[in-house]
Amino acid sequence: MKYFLVSMLLLCGAFGFSQTPIADSLNQVNSVDFKKAKAEIAIFPKAEKVTGKVNYEFDVLKATDSIYIDARNMEFEEVLLNDKKVSFRNSNERIWIRKPFQTSKNNLLQLKFSAKPQQAMYFINWQISDSINAPKQVWTQGQGKYTSNWLPSFDDQREKLEFDLSISFPKEFKVIANGKLVKKEAINDSLTRWNFDMKKPMSSYLLAIAAGKFFQQKENSASGVPLSFNIQQELKQNLEPTYRYTKEIFDFLESEIGVPYPWQNYRQVPVRDFLYAGMENTGTTIFANAFITDSIAFKDRNYVSVNAHELAHQWFGNMVTAKDNKDHWLHEGFATFYSLLAEKEIFGDDYYYWKLYQSAEELKARSDKGKGEAVTQLKASSLTYYQKGAWALHILREKVGREAFNLAVKNYLETYQFKTVSTNNFIAEVEAVSNEDLSEFMRKWINQTAFQGTEALNSLKKSEFIKSYLELAALRETRFQDKEALLSAALDFPVNDYLGQEVVYQLAGETSTGAIALYRKAFKSNNVYVRQAIATSMEKIPQELKPQFESLLSDESYITKEKALMKLWMNFPEDVGKYLNKTKGVQGFTNKNVHLLWLTLNLVSPGYEPQNKTATYQELSGYTREYRPMELRRNAFGFLYQINSFTTQNLLDLMQGTQHHDYKFRNFCRELLDELLKSDDYKQKFLVLSNRLSKKESGYLKSKLP
Repeated sequence: MKYFLVSMLLLCGAFGFSQTPIADSLNQVNSVDFKKAKAEIAIFPKAEKVTGKVNYEFDVLKATDSIYIDARNMEFEEVLLNDKKVSFRNSNERIWIRKPFQTSKNNLLQLKFSAKPQQAMYFINWQISDSINAPKQVWTQGQGKYTSNWLPSFDDQREKLEFDLSISFPKEFKVIANGKLVKKEAINDSLTRWNFDMKKPMSSYLLAIAAGKFFQQKENSASGVPLSFNIQQELKQNLEPTYRYTKEIFDFLESEIGVPYPWQNYRQVPVRDFLYAGMENTGTTIFANAFITDSIAFKDRNYVSVNAHELAHQWFGNMVTAKDNKDHWLHEGFATFYSLLAEKEIFGDDYYYWKLYQSAEELKARSDKGKGEAVTQLKASSLTYYQKGAWALHILREKVGREAFNLAVKNYLETYQFKTVSTNNFIAEVEAVSNEDLSEFMRKWINQTAFQGTEALNSLKKSEFIKSYLELAALRETRFQDKEALLSAALDFPVNDYLGQEVVYQLAGETSTGAIALYRKAFKSNNVYVRQAIATSMEKIPQELKPQFESLLSDESYITKEKALMKLWMNFPEDVGKYLNKTKGVQGFTNKNVHLLWLTLNLVSPGYEPQNKTATYQELSGYTREYRPMELRRNAFGFLYQINSFTTQNLLDLMQGTQHHDYKFRNFCRELLDELLKSDDYKQKFLVLSNRLSKKESGYLKSKLP
């Protein structure tokens, strides 16, 4: 079924999300082996501060004149080497111990530090009054922004070591981190210490902390691995649909990959205003609050794909890590491919081939424009690392056969477990098992910039569904009367989600008697995605289809409800009251897509609830506040712009958004500000507010004004 409708906004640059660069040209890993870290940290969320100490055990592999630890904008109170004070240099990027080091084992470096992280650790709603119901959270995101902002550690992903974390935090909150929780103890009346133990080495960028008021549900995988599903306390009714199929995904991946899950346990937690869709921290996936769902939203936008992707990373990226950025596809291509296999297990073959078809169309279009990239290209796009990488694995598995492919993957993971690898390491394992020379495969699928469209198409045509879809899609330029029978046949029961939608899209703008009959047939299919396609594509609603279109307001799809409400309001203004009554109280996704549309239509419909207009506007206007989830704020700003009605508080909220930590939301706010500043009236309003802005906000506003 069509569960692929995931917000593209959330997925842009999504999942594992950016590359962790090798630290300059430094190659400390060749001379020093850091083996274990024991860190004790205290987080003071209201002060947005971290203090702590960390002990690093290390061996010197060969003589060197210095060692370093990455540490961004930190202060060090004490630095001890083998229990003795040692001089150091703090560059605000790393701390250097410059002295002759001879080959030796079991050295100990002790650092006592403090930091006010400007990135990598985020403090959500701690400046908001406790009288406002605004969930307070702290969470980290190490990849792309570096754990070394809150813990002296290693920006070089090749440096792998075992981390044990001890975290002190205000006692009324739950703390989630990597490893097994071995002890929880009260420090005093206000603080609790959470002690986590790891057993295997990992890269620093995979360290994670999430703290908040979370409801937790526990389960075990088929192999006995403890699973923990967390969600915001007040949203616990959404836990089941949000985490639906998680255990099935876990059990499938363990079986399909053929190597046991490599860590002690697996936790997942959604957080407010996360930078990406999700992040595969070792044993602890943090993902965006926007993927919290109910059973209706699940049909339109769910966590399954991101869920499977991040879990696959526990093997591909976490257990076995790329040596170099040009091998980044070994993380993202594998995670994308194995998530597709897991989704295929849940949703079926048609879903699997449809996803491949969609990505092939995008890759081919980019390639045809001369913008193709090799999967081993430095700084390639997410589309290349994720989707082209997944396609390469799909083709490779077809080429050598599933049995040989699976054995090669198993050998690859077992040979390089907790180590770093290159593309050649993986290909060598496949060649050894399959007895095939893969140089031509490497040339075409790994090292060539062009997408192999013909080979991809031939692979897709192994699916009877894709062949049927392509035949139907080929009719798009055909006159309606010449394809009417074929379109009708595609709507015969049971209707395929994708074929049915294609029929509806080809009906767009058709008003003949035959077309109306096919629309009626599509409505009667009761296929939620076919009906959704009608709601999305039909602009002018024929009078004879009015009752059927009105029935869309009852469909179990928030996309359908939103589109149908808007179209009915536009086409039949005389019945606005009926439509607004029907959808009153429907919220929609986490961005309240249906409810915010309802509030806006209420405001611009003079005859509907005139006595409530002030309260209705206040509610809509209130959703831009800084303590609201960013996806809700963005939606509210959009609707307020449509009706050109911003309060002073909305403008202050917009300025706060121009400095938000999430670049997508920040850019949205900046673009909206640019649009408003085209008006002299709004220029004056912002000038009046300038003394109420923060230093950063004021500086940014000044840069935009003449």
